[in-house]
Amino acid sequence: MSTLINASINVAKLPKEKFIKGKDGAVWYNLTVSVQDESRYGNNVAITDAQTREEREAKKPKNFLGNGKVVWTDGSVVVAESEEVAVTKEDLPF
Repeated sequence: MSTLINASINVAKLPKEKFIKGKDGAVWYNLTVSVQDESRYGNNVAITDAQTREEREAKKPKNFLGNGKVVWTDGSVVVAESEEVAVTKEDLPF
């Protein structure tokens, strides 16, 4: 299972209050990427600002950041599974 997507976003539209500082000092931003079966203007990928549950329930409009297109696929995309990670007391900083 593989898919390649080329996309662009307008970084000026990223709300600065949604930047997340990681433990190592890296800065992260959560995006939502959706792939449509139909294309418009040659693009079938939309990139939006990730919404919280509260924002979705309040029906807040999505902040459109950019678009793209699927450039290659083997024809199947599956939902990613999360690995279970065991945490011991020694792993905790407190």
